[in-house]
Amino acid sequence: KLKNLLELLPEHDLPEDLKSKHCKRCVVVGSGGILHGSELGHLLNQFDIVIRLNDAPVQGYTDHVGNKTTIRMTYPEGAPLSEHEYPPASLFVAVLFKSVDFNWLQAMVKNETL
Repeated sequence: KLKNLLELLPEHDLPEDLKSKHCKRCVVVGSGGILHGSELGHLLNQFDIVIRLNDAPVQGYTDHVGNKTTIRMTYPEGAPLSEHEYPPASLFVAVLFKSVDFNWLQAMVKNETL
């Protein structure tokens, strides 16, 4: 199943701007809500790399969580539903480990309904 799926995917390298970044100061922002009310957004935006996990929302919470997203990592069921949570300059990383995750990716690549 994995071999067939990999044959469907185009080969891509990391985006050039991401390859050239150095991770001297990196931060991982989860989706637990602990930053709500913190007003740390301006501080989080200063990190070289901002990795967001799962569906941690940015829109409507930028004062608290910032608006910079370098990498978004998530399981398919944890992916944000809003297209605004996928900035064009960021990298989306799907973390696949269950059989249904591979079915999801195949449906996405083939533009099929799951």
